[in-house]
Amino acid sequence: MSTETNMAKKAIHDKIESQINTVEAKLETLKAKAQATKANAELKLIADLLTTKQALDQKLSELKKSSETTYQQAKSDVESRVAQLEQSVKSIEAKFKAA
Repeated sequence: MSTETNMAKKAIHDKIESQINTVEAKLETLKAKAQATKANAELKLIADLLTTKQALDQKLSELKKSSETTYQQAKSDVESRVAQLEQSVKSIEAKFKAA
């Protein structure tokens, strides 16, 4: 594997990791708001999303270790899961803004 390929993969990993960390920070903020307002349904949703985030951390770790042949599929899977998680967080944020 070339150094250029490794650098490109590292940049992708760093970007995805940054997205995951941003989502986690938003979830923690939302969790605090939900606890303050006793929004039990949202708390359950947030807890589920935090579990999803942990699974995403595992997938990102697997992506880092993946071979050339499986890299693109693993990358697409992780990016898709990150997008779904981000959308779920936006949905919860919208509920709090509307309230």
